[in-house]
Amino acid sequence: QVQLVESGGGLVQAGASLRLSCSASGRISTYAMGWFRQDPGKDREFVAVINREGSPYYEDSVKGRFTISRDNAKNTVYLQMNSLKPEDTGVYYCAAQVDYGGSYILLSLSQRYDYWGQGTQVTVSS
Repeated sequence: QVQLVESGGGLVQAGASLRLSCSASGRISTYAMGWFRQDPGKDREFVAVINREGSPYYEDSVKGRFTISRDNAKNTVYLQMNSLKPEDTGVYYCAAQVDYGGSYILLSLSQRYDYWGQGTQVTVSS
């Protein structure tokens, strides 16, 4: 079982940058690691995923602004967020699922993830 802890959220102005971290209690080398965002009263939305081989996939609205990366030696996943916009506001969750080599479409589905962190709040003011 993997326990995930996110950090790095905060309140920033539009155009600023934040780097989120997700630290895992166990080895993550065989896991696909995803980031999701949730607004109050809404479902969790896919933001980005990185598969076990290190290949990323992004939701269209964050392409070119966000970068997901992983450091298996540290059991940590990162989400570098640049040029932040007010619509990026939300609680950001890190999630893990065993990567069997499925398509990115499957890896973007929240229901396929087995482990979740507690979330970190990101607020972008205009």
